[in-house]
Amino acid sequence: MITWIIVGVVAIVAIVFFTYYNRFVTLKNQIANSLAQINVQLKKRADLVPNLLASVKGYMKHEKSVIKEVTEARKALVGAKTIDKKVAAGNQLQSALKSIFAIAENYPNLKANETFLHLQQELSAIEDKVAYARQYYNDGVMSFNTLSQTVPGVWFASLYGFKGKEYLQITEAEKKVPKVKF
Repeated sequence: MITWIIVGVVAIVAIVFFTYYNRFVTLKNQIANSLAQINVQLKKRADLVPNLLASVKGYMKHEKSVIKEVTEARKALVGAKTIDKKVAAGNQLQSALKSIFAIAENYPNLKANETFLHLQQELSAIEDKVAYARQYYNDGVMSFNTLSQTVPGVWFASLYGFKGKEYLQITEAEKKVPKVKF
């Protein structure tokens, strides 16, 4: 009888250890997946920019500074290696694209151009997906950090060597309303 009790206790302890380990791994993979989704959406946005610029260039010959700003922002996004640099470059590109859309208001033919409208809608949809992916990432980080900072998760996190994750942050400069210059 005592043997069965010992076996039962050992089995319960083993199940708890496996359960917590698997929860940490699942959350860690969720965070990695959401980070990959952010990268996919940022890449998709960067890939759309040349098409947008091509449809805009014919209408905006004298708006070269805006086109240059968008091109440089896209180049920074494509070349960014870390998530922080990608987020910063993505925000820079988003701000530059807002300038193009604001300028398009001055060009009725461009504003009504089917290609331009389609690209604008697609970019808007991608912006929503980027925002959702960032939220999903931060939700995963919150779950992981909560598990690793509460009892008994803190003990298992320490035992398994899992450390807290960083949230995606928005800098004070990125919180400001972008200025559109003409």
